[in-house]
Amino acid sequence: MDLGIAGRTAIVCASSKGLGRGAALALARAGCTVVINGRDQATLERTAEALRAATGATIIPVAADVSSKAGQQALHAAAPEPAILVNNNGGPPPKPFRDVTREALLEGVVQNMATPLELTQAVIDGMIARRFGRIINITSMSVLTPLAGLDVSSAARAGLTAFLAGVAREVAGSGVTINNVLPGYFDTDRLRGSTTRMAAAKGISEEEMAASRRAEVPAGRFGTAEEFGQICAFLASAHAGYITGQNLLIDGGLFRGSF
Repeated sequence: MDLGIAGRTAIVCASSKGLGRGAALALARAGCTVVINGRDQATLERTAEALRAATGATIIPVAADVSSKAGQQALHAAAPEPAILVNNNGGPPPKPFRDVTREALLEGVVQNMATPLELTQAVIDGMIARRFGRIINITSMSVLTPLAGLDVSSAARAGLTAFLAGVAREVAGSGVTINNVLPGYFDTDRLRGSTTRMAAAKGISEEEMAASRRAEVPAGRFGTAEEFGQICAFLASAHAGYITGQNLLIDGGLFRGSF
């Protein structure tokens, strides 16, 4: 399917690896110029070269912390008039709620609520003026169901979801959509890291822990970053203009809900 976004510019935050990279790859394949982002310059450059080789698209790497003002300014300097913004950022490490300090709570809110809101504020008026915009927030299935130790991340991402629910309706008439994608278990460095920690806590091998986690998923497997990216690309497409203010759960059936 032609997504109708060839020639448009996309910013994909935290995209040197993982789900962000999957989104960047799909948008590049759709013909977009893609600004990718990460904190590690070497990793980011390797990703940029790989995406260029795979797609032939223009890939602009910006090494920066998107939670900082300087990082956000660097992204906007690289793409002053983006048509697509994919908000993504690392979450705080798992921690028992009794150990959560005020500082850790505030840092989680900065990373997973304030940062995507600031990035959205910076681009949305231009999108409205050009009568086209797609804002996609990568949140988590933990917005809908608790995941052990992720209370700070869940709260911040839920706050982002609630904040933008009204904004999505406010700007929908201007051709701008805002949607959230809620991943479950995807085969990324973050999932592998949590699997390692869980295996150590239970005194079992990482392979056993990974098999146990896969068994929780009705689909019988972890998701891939590439298939995740394809869903983001569709939400960014010209065909998705009537989808806004939605939370799209992508979890292989892990969340057991009827609605």
